[in-house]
Amino acid sequence: MPSTVIVGGFFGDEGKGKIVSYMATHDRPSIIVRGGAGPNAGHTIMDGEKVCKVRMLPCGFINRDSGLGIGPGVVVDPAVLLREIKEYNVTQDVLVDSRCGIIEASHRDDDSKGRLKDEIGSTGSGTGPANAARAMRTLGLARDEPSIAEYVGDVPATLNGALDEGRDVLVEGTQGTFLSLWHGTYPYVTSKDVTASGICADVGLGPSRVDEVMVVFKAYVTRVGEGPLNGELGAQEAESRGWAEFGAVTGRPRRAAEFDYELARRAVMLNSATQLAITKLDVAFGNCAGVNEYGDLPGDARTFIEDTESRLGVRVALIGTGPHAHDIIDRRREESHQT
Repeated sequence: MPSTVIVGGFFGDEGKGKIVSYMATHDRPSIIVRGGAGPNAGHTIMDGEKVCKVRMLPCGFINRDSGLGIGPGVVVDPAVLLREIKEYNVTQDVLVDSRCGIIEASHRDDDSKGRLKDEIGSTGSGTGPANAARAMRTLGLARDEPSIAEYVGDVPATLNGALDEGRDVLVEGTQGTFLSLWHGTYPYVTSKDVTASGICADVGLGPSRVDEVMVVFKAYVTRVGEGPLNGELGAQEAESRGWAEFGAVTGRPRRAAEFDYELARRAVMLNSATQLAITKLDVAFGNCAGVNEYGDLPGDARTFIEDTESRLGVRVALIGTGPHAHDIIDRRREESHQT
C-alpha cells in the first residue's frame, strides 16, 4: 500500500464496501479508518454468507486482525456504533476519535422533516444537523460521551504512528464525489466534502502521506434521493437491465443511468486518482459473474474496461464480478506476476 484512500466516484452506492472488504482481507492493513459525513452513508458487504450493512464501522472489520478507527471529522451516533459492534461480533480494537461530534435525538428529529427531508431527500440520520451544529461550535464531542468511553482515543496519532512504523493503512471514504458539499450537485449534496482531500482531513492524514487514491465507480450510475442524474433511465428500463437497486440506509429505490464518462473524468481530477475500481461488471455485462481472471472476461466487458482506462487515463486495478469479497479481478496481482 502503504496508505491507500478509497472514495466514491459518482453519487455513492458504487460498491466501496466490497472493495474495502476485499482489500482488508487481501492486503491486510494494520488499521482501517473511516472518514466521511456520518451514519447517513451505508456500506453493504458480505462476511462469508452473511450480508452486513454498516453505517458507522469501517467495512474492513471483516479482517479481524485490523484495528478500526473513526476519524475526528465524522459525526457519530453512539447507539448505531454500539449496535454494529455487537451485531457483527467485532472483537478487534475500535477507536473513536475524541473530537468526533455526537449525534443527538434533536438532530435526528430535525433531519426527518421539513426542507431537508422533503426537498433534499435527507436520510433522517441526524448527520446534516449535527454537522451544522459542529460548524456553529455547539455540538457535543465523543470525549464527553460516557456510552462509548471505552472506545475513545486519538485516531490521527494512531494512524500516523502506524505509517511511521512502516505498517499499511486503509482510509475508507463514504458517499461519492458528486455528493460533496463543495464539488457536488448542490444543494442535493451531503453536509461536507467527501472527496479524497476531505476524507484525508477527516482522519488526520496529511497530503504527503497519501500513497494511492483509488476511486470506485460502478459499471453504471445510480443515485438515491433528489438531484440531477444525466441520462436517467425509466424505472421499467432500469429493472429490465437488472439495475433496480435500493439504498442501504433508507431502502429507497436507486435511480439509474449508463456510465457517465464526463462525470468520471471530473472525479478523477478532483480526487487525483492513481487507481480505479469498477464494480458490478457482472450486472452490466453477461457471463462475468465470479470471474477472477481478466482474460476470462467476455469481449464486450474487456472493451468497456479498456475504453474506460483510455478515456480516463487511469489504470483499472480492481474489477468486481459479484457480491462476495472474493468475486474480484485483482489486476495488481496479475501485473506483479508478469514482472
